Amino acid sequence: MLKFALKLAAAATVLAGVALGTAAQAQDGQKTFYLLSHGGPSDAFWIDWNAGATKACDQLKVTCKISFSGGDMAAQKEAFNSALAAKPDGIATTSAQPGLWTEEVKAAKAAGIPIVFFNTDDPATGRQAYVGADLKEAGVIWAKYLVDHKMVKQGDKVFLPVEVPGASYQQLETEGIASVFDPLGIKYDVVDCGTDPAGIIAKMTDYMVANNPPAIIALGDSVAASVKRVFDGAGVPAGKIPVVGWGNSKETAQAVKEGFVNAAAWQYPSAQGFMPVALLGLAASGEPIGYDIHTFGLYDASSVDPILKLYDKK
Repeated sequence: MLKFALKLAAAATVLAGVALGTAAQAQDGQKTFYLLSHGGPSDAFWIDWNAGATKACDQLKVTCKISFSGGDMAAQKEAFNSALAAKPDGIATTSAQPGLWTEEVKAAKAAGIPIVFFNTDDPATGRQAYVGADLKEAGVIWAKYLVDHKMVKQGDKVFLPVEVPGASYQQLETEGIASVFDPLGIKYDVVDCGTDPAGIIAKMTDYMVANNPPAIIALGDSVAASVKRVFDGAGVPAGKIPVVGWGNSKETAQAVKEGFVNAAAWQYPSAQGFMPVALLGLAASGEPIGYDIHTFGLYDASSVDPILKLYDKK
């Protein structure tokens, strides 16, 4: 399953040099879709996502208007309302905060505009489909990995670094972790490490030195990608402290290969960009799309090589 999904992700990756956030080449009569991300265009995950989305736009011969808000919810909301005003053939968006799009989805549905969520979900809005990981289940999988491998025990306090505390991804992942840890008496500490790369390393290192945590669950890709540097800075050898979490970057995949991270979750970024466009294409042609596509897989040192090879091709 992992190899098949990796092939799918690789097929969705475009050649280097495609401009981020630009519309695919349009011709008269083409369908127009808006794709709105809360991420930043320079983030490794979103670069790969953009490649997959742009590839889908080219293959399906549709016009795509892609935007990144860089964590600015007000900017993303403005982009969503601009999309609604343009009356496109479909809109795909992330949902970094619960309830953020309730009114917008209602307006879109009233206007007959198909709505697909990707990366972060909010099914209560009534969106028609979702492409991405089940974030609560991701938390469950990480926590169970540590428990099943006897890496944590009752009374331990696991370090949960995150870039944006309070965001929906952190809330859902922590909810899943809590469902496993709470009954076992295992504690956890969600720590705000910010989004600046140097600041993340400094804050994670400070926490490590002060608390010597028994295990780490990295709740975001930026904190996960910093683990090796943090361990090196804190003088912690690979494998001494078990680490699980996200793994949508070459840095984290390499850290898995070298033993700094035990297991990491892959969201197939290129496929996660490709599939919302494909779903909107189906909806725009009159096909029902009332189903979700989950893009998630856990890899470790025994299965990381295909992911590293994929990154090496870029």
